[in-house]
Amino acid sequence: MISLQLRDVPFEQDVRELFMAFFPGQSFSHVPEQDAMISCIMTAEAEAGNEEAGRLGTYHATLLTDRGERLSFESPWFSERLTSKNELKRALYRTLSALTGKELPWGTLTGIRPAKLALNLLQRGKTAEEIRAEFKRDFFLSNARNALCVRTAENELRAIRGLDFTTGYSLYIGIPFCPTTCLYCSFPSYPAGKNKAAPYLAALREELRLTAEMMAGRRLDAVYVGGGTPTSLTAEELRSLLLFVCETFDFSACREFTVEAGRPDSITREKLLALREAGVDRISINPQTLKQATLDLIGRFHTVEQFTESFALARELGFDNINTDLIMGLPNETEADVRRTMEGICALSPDDVTIHSLALKRAARLNTKREDYRDVRYGDANQMVELAASYCEEMGLSPYYLYRQKNMAGNLENVGWCRPGKEGLYNILIMEELETIVGCGAGTTTRVMRGEGQYDRLENVKDPALYVERLPELLAKKQRALAGDVLG
Repeated sequence: MISLQLRDVPFEQDVRELFMAFFPGQSFSHVPEQDAMISCIMTAEAEAGNEEAGRLGTYHATLLTDRGERLSFESPWFSERLTSKNELKRALYRTLSALTGKELPWGTLTGIRPAKLALNLLQRGKTAEEIRAEFKRDFFLSNARNALCVRTAENELRAIRGLDFTTGYSLYIGIPFCPTTCLYCSFPSYPAGKNKAAPYLAALREELRLTAEMMAGRRLDAVYVGGGTPTSLTAEELRSLLLFVCETFDFSACREFTVEAGRPDSITREKLLALREAGVDRISINPQTLKQATLDLIGRFHTVEQFTESFALARELGFDNINTDLIMGLPNETEADVRRTMEGICALSPDDVTIHSLALKRAARLNTKREDYRDVRYGDANQMVELAASYCEEMGLSPYYLYRQKNMAGNLENVGWCRPGKEGLYNILIMEELETIVGCGAGTTTRVMRGEGQYDRLENVKDPALYVERLPELLAKKQRALAGDVLG
C-alpha cells in the first residue's frame, strides 16, 4: 500500500503513475495508512516576488517508508502547468530512484505514446540528435529507449508522408467474437454463433452504411477489421461483410486494408480466399509464442503446427504483408523459450512482427483468479524484449510504431517492427492521434479530430446484444458526431 496525500498539488495521476512504475502491483490510498509501505505528502507553498519569471511558489514533498526512512525534496511551482509537472516528476524520479536503486527505461515518461512526442518535434524541424538530447535531459530516458523512440518516429514520419489529415479518415470495424478468452486478456469477447453473429452483422451493416454516407467526400486512408477475432465468423459471413464494406465505401485512395486473422485455429483456406476476394492486403496471424505448453496454459487453443501451416497457406494464397504478434513475459517462459520462438519466426520471414510486453489488466483471469495460478513464474521481461528486438534487427525489420500500457511487465513497451514499405499505416494513425478514426461495431471508439491535437470521443456499447438493441440510439449519436466533423 502506498499512501498519497497531495494538498493543492494538481498532478495526482502523474505522481501515482510514477510510483506505479517503481512499485508495480501496489495499491494506493489518499488518506494516512499505518501499514503503508510508503507515505508521500505533498504541499504547495505560494511565494511572492517571482511572478514576472512565472514562478508562483514551491512544491514540498516528504516520503516516509515502513523501514523508517525519510526523504524530502522540493520542486518549483510555475504558472505554466506543463513546466511545473515535468519539474515535479523529475524531482520525484530522482528521489524514488535513490530509494530503490532502480532506473526506469522510460524515465519520467509514463504516458502511452512516447513516440508521439518525438514525431511532433521532427515535424517542427528538430533533428534526431537534438530530440535525443532533449529527452535525455528532460525525461531521463535510457539510451536504448531514447534511440528506439526517435528511430520509430523517423519511420512514422516517412510512412505518413503525403497524407492530408484534415481531409482523410480511417475506418475500424469491430468483430467482438472469439473462440476462447485468453488468460491475460481483458477485452470483452463472445463466442460466435448464428444466434449472435447474424443479428450483430445486420446491425453492423446499418452503422457502416450511415458512416459511409456521413463521410462521403472524405478520403478513406486505411481500414482495419479487428476484434475479438474476425475469423471466428464463417467464411461466408466474412466474405459477405467485407464485400459489403468494399461496395459501400470509396476505396479509390485507400492505402491499406487490414484484417486481424489472429487465431490460427480460426483460419481456413476459404476464409483467406474471402479476404483476397475483398482486396485485403495486410493480415495478422498471431501465435503469441511458439512454446506449446504456454499456449495451453494461456488458453490459446491452437498448436504451433497450426500457426506455421496457416502462415504458409497465407503465403501460398498471395498475402505479401503478414504481421505476427508475440508476447514477452508470458507465464513460465524463459529467455531460452523466447530464443526458440524467435528462431521459428525468423524461419517464416514475416513482413511485420509486433513485440508485446505482457500487460495484465484487472479483468484478466490471471489477475481475477490469481490463486488458481499461484505457481506461475515470470522471467525477465526486459531481457526477453531486448532478445526479441535483436532477432527483428537480424531479419531486416525496423521499428515503426510503439505504445505503452499500464501494468506492463518491466515498465516496457509494445513495438511494431516491419520491412521497409510494409508499415501498418492504421497503427501509426491511431497511436499518434493523427486523423479521425471512425469505429463501427460493438466496443469500438470513434475519435473525431478537431485540430491542435484535440478530438471528440464517442464509444459504442461493448455487448453485441446491447449493440443490436440500442442501434437507433447509437446511430443518432454517431450522426451528430460525424456531422460536426464533416460540416466543420
